[in-house]
Amino acid sequence: MADLTPNQLKIVKRYYDNNDALATQRLAELVSDLYLATGKKRQRVWVSLEAAMLKLGIPQTRIDHLKGKDDPRLVAELVQELDGKK
Repeated sequence: MADLTPNQLKIVKRYYDNNDALATQRLAELVSDLYLATGKKRQRVWVSLEAAMLKLGIPQTRIDHLKGKDDPRLVAELVQELDGKK
């Protein structure tokens, strides 16, 4: 980090300050993909969704519940819940 200019340090700091918002946005985008996906693509979207939810600190039990239901509306409700916490 010592090799970064003050401007670069500000950029890095802003990135980490907004990391939760970026992860929540990514989760919302994946919900859209889940609505449209079928078959193997849907399974791949769930893998990405699980990774995004873990990054946001969602408990594994809740993730397993959402995967078991396989309902995009439930994941969309989670995104709304996360947006309300900001």
